[in-house]
Amino acid sequence: MNYINFFFESTNFFEYPENIIKIQVLKIIEDSFKSVDEINIIFCNDKYLLELNNRYLGSDYYTDIITFNNSIDNLISGDLYISIDRIKENSIQYGASFIYELARVIYHGILHLVGFNDKSALEKKIMRQKEDYYLKNSDLENLINGIKI
Repeated sequence: MNYINFFFESTNFFEYPENIIKIQVLKIIEDSFKSVDEINIIFCNDKYLLELNNRYLGSDYYTDIITFNNSIDNLISGDLYISIDRIKENSIQYGASFIYELARVIYHGILHLVGFNDKSALEKKIMRQKEDYYLKNSDLENLINGIKI
């Protein structure tokens, strides 16, 4: 199949570097010796993601991403729900551009789909290193100036 889809749920459309993100998502998956079946990246707002967090994870707090992994063996499939409200807040809090923070969160979700976890301190460190590696190699900074949020 090899589908990577983008959707907007309870949030307004915004420009984002779809092709660059797709290329990097495929690179993460290929580097893990896996292949894509179907990945849905759903942009939403805080309220929508909080409802999902309550319903499916039993948690009552805002988060930037929830990843539902439907992968079977080496065939990667899943849904990434991303709060655009949280991405905006995080970009301000961490002094990063919106697109950079958006890419970080997408890459984080993809790393979960290929088998990385972030429960322990060591797992979090490894995942952050992977995110940083793919961000550095995605050339987002050259795209950011032309994108308005």
